[in-house]
Amino acid sequence: MTKVRRSTIIDAPVDQVWQFMRDFNGHERWHPAVTESAIEEGRAADRIGAVRRFKLKDGGQLREQLLTLSDRDRRYTYCILEAPIPLIGYVSTVELRPVTDGERTYWDWRCEFRSPPGEEAELTALVGEQIYEAGFDAVKRAFNQPVMPRPRLAPDAAATGGPMMRMASAGTGGVMTGHAVILERHGGPENLAWQEISVPPPGPGEIRLRQTAVGVNFIDIYCRTGYFPMVTPPAALGMEGAGIVLDVGEGVTGFAPGDRVAYAGPPVGAYAEIRNIPTDLVVPLPPSIDEETGAAALLKGMTAEFLLHRCHKVKEGDIVLVHAASGGVGNFLCQWASHIGATVIGTVGSRDKARLALARGCAHPIVYSEEDFVARVMEITNGRGADVIYDAIGRDNINRSFEALAVRGHIVSFGQASGPLEPLDIAGFATKSAKISRPNYGHYAGAPEQVRASSARLFSAIERGILKVDVGQRFALRDAAEAHRRLEARETTGSTILVP
Repeated sequence: MTKVRRSTIIDAPVDQVWQFMRDFNGHERWHPAVTESAIEEGRAADRIGAVRRFKLKDGGQLREQLLTLSDRDRRYTYCILEAPIPLIGYVSTVELRPVTDGERTYWDWRCEFRSPPGEEAELTALVGEQIYEAGFDAVKRAFNQPVMPRPRLAPDAAATGGPMMRMASAGTGGVMTGHAVILERHGGPENLAWQEISVPPPGPGEIRLRQTAVGVNFIDIYCRTGYFPMVTPPAALGMEGAGIVLDVGEGVTGFAPGDRVAYAGPPVGAYAEIRNIPTDLVVPLPPSIDEETGAAALLKGMTAEFLLHRCHKVKEGDIVLVHAASGGVGNFLCQWASHIGATVIGTVGSRDKARLALARGCAHPIVYSEEDFVARVMEITNGRGADVIYDAIGRDNINRSFEALAVRGHIVSFGQASGPLEPLDIAGFATKSAKISRPNYGHYAGAPEQVRASSARLFSAIERGILKVDVGQRFALRDAAEAHRRLEARETTGSTILVP
């Protein structure tokens, strides 16, 4: 990869410069190479995924897409979708920071791209001097500061037969490089390593995705330890993510470069900056749902959808017991069951988690380290027990869950956070005419039509305010091992995401 980095100092407060710079479509106002610019589809310029189409003074046209924008960090990242120069896989970041007393601004502008052999030096000079340095000068002029004379883009560059004549698209035409968290061997979090990877062009039926958020789920831990034989090391973990489509493979319809999408489910490999993925289980993100929300909600939310609406159809008046009520799936179960009209009881590990569960529809949170949850459930229900129990804890809970179950009740066992399940005395279930289910995500959301229906119900619930998506913690993608440690120690709440 060719890397270009330039920086400068602007003699103005950082907040003032940021307000000037944060407009992704603002280059038209200040950059000397840009003559016309507009955001496609009338979207807001600071909306993640917004595409700006602009014309250069030499007649060339480009399309660039906003990938991230943080007012807190005064930083945004964008990529080139189409350009008349071969800046293949170009991704750039603009970042501002205050200088010492805060009255001056440090501006860092950097990018990575691939270029045809032998043209690295020419393209590096083009980007570094005629784009970045020219931009620095223009902004300094806007703040009434003197600048040194610099070369400008040649007005007849398009007619020279040079690189400006060639078309290139981000992500098209070859292998791209990025980083991924690789499981080197089955075992603990220490076996996760940050490594550079090569991503080939998407094959038939695939899209290549630059990921902007990756979801962390307990199933990732099962894959890491080898409890679920879904990953053969060395390979990346993860089954949930969201990002921007870079390019599409042969035969792909319904997706195009620049689309914002999310996915949940195999093939495993979400812990990566860039990846290819079959389109069967990928869904477009509605305009109202950002990528972080998509990555935080899709797998857990679709799981809650089939647990509540298909595996056991919860109805108004039911008494529902949710274990790990403040966790990723538990959070959704409490909100959705409460909206349906059920009375929700939940077990949690601390009083802080009890408060979170209470705020998300759990009427009776029980701190299991302070109270016997079976006795408390019977007290709350006047000895009736729960009509349905959603149990992701498994081994340490399953027999006690049966004690808290009502006659003709239903235990839905969908996880084993405390360890592998041991054999059950099913004959004993007759004492309550009880039933137990062991649902598999792939059997409810493993086909395109199932994913479309389930995700549509989930997105609708989010848009209508029935479900709030709680991102309890964020980690840099390279810190996935720490995210695993926190999740295993039950120190997390809501959803956990990795940020590439």
